[in-house]
Amino acid sequence: MPVLELNQEDQYLVASGDTPLLEVYHRLPEGLFPPFPPVELPGGVGGLVERGGFGQTFFFPAEVLGLVFETPSGQRIVAGGRVVKNVQGYDLVRPFVGSFGVLGRALEVVLRLRPARAAALWRYERAGEPRPRFVWEAEGDRLAFHWGHPRELERAGWSAELELEPGIDYTPLFPQGMGVGEGGPLRDDRFTWADGGGRPSTPPAFVKLAQALDGGGA
Repeated sequence: MPVLELNQEDQYLVASGDTPLLEVYHRLPEGLFPPFPPVELPGGVGGLVERGGFGQTFFFPAEVLGLVFETPSGQRIVAGGRVVKNVQGYDLVRPFVGSFGVLGRALEVVLRLRPARAAALWRYERAGEPRPRFVWEAEGDRLAFHWGHPRELERAGWSAELELEPGIDYTPLFPQGMGVGEGGPLRDDRFTWADGGGRPSTPPAFVKLAQALDGGGA
């Protein structure tokens, strides 16, 4: 499915939940970046949001400005908006991000875009500060992706370490779907991602929220 809307002036993008992640990169003009690295993962943009992002070292929910999602019983809910200052329904956006399908599935997602003049993807061996925007482990390799001003990358020494081309496809690693589990081929700062894995345990208060949204409780 295509990207539905791209607003360069206000720096946001609207995509259907099943839009592939690399399709977002393909559609963006030079100098704008989404809140995920240039890799392909199962479930597209919707799956990414439901899992709470991938590899980021910043607060990912703040990069999701709005949502249209469908609850397990089929109710359609609109939350958030299209610009940073629009807080209509905003209280439901952050609980949905990282909810692993408990609240439903994402039909449409509004992502905040960030401007940058340079980017690099490389094998990352150093620990400590400064940290790249994205760090993850893939089948034994520790990788990093960062975008920013060229001088920022040069000061950190990252531009000299560029050795990988964007566009890594991890979907073949997850024929049964991407979930949390032991011994998986991918890992970021939050979880190990396993083929056919489940989701983290759901707090009781979050279960009550899901029931209330789905018409099963208050």
